[in-house]
Amino acid sequence: MRARTQYAKSGDVHIAYQVVGEGPLDLILVHGWVSHLEHQWDDPSLVRVLERLAAFSRLIMFDKRGTGLSDRVSDSALPTLEQRMDDVRAVMDAVGSTRAADRDPDSAIRVIAQTVMDTGQPHVRRRKKALRDVRRASRRAALAARSSG
Repeated sequence: MRARTQYAKSGDVHIAYQVVGEGPLDLILVHGWVSHLEHQWDDPSLVRVLERLAAFSRLIMFDKRGTGLSDRVSDSALPTLEQRMDDVRAVMDAVGSTRAADRDPDSAIRVIAQTVMDTGQPHVRRRKKALRDVRRASRRAALAARSSG
């Protein structure tokens, strides 16, 4: 299920992203500290997680600015929260997503999502409802996998 890597332009930086799945819910997965979109497909346990998420959603993944396949940044120009928020928006715009739930281990992205919600932007659904939708869809996918397996 290896996905094709594409790039979104955020300011002067190219942000690498991939999309898998065709579910009704857009789910943004932001990996922790460091990621690499191409190498994630070499880890069988991570592939199982990605396939499960993509079973009920359109899974949108990207390498944060300065990591993986996204453009590098200098140590003196580490991204601000505003730039990271712009990166999320750039990827969402590139894939045509106007609403998405987030699933990430990185609290900074949650701050970005909250900032987007607080500014009235339509890019990110209210987190509680979105996470509830993700949990429900995940349970349904798990039940379907058990009954078909």
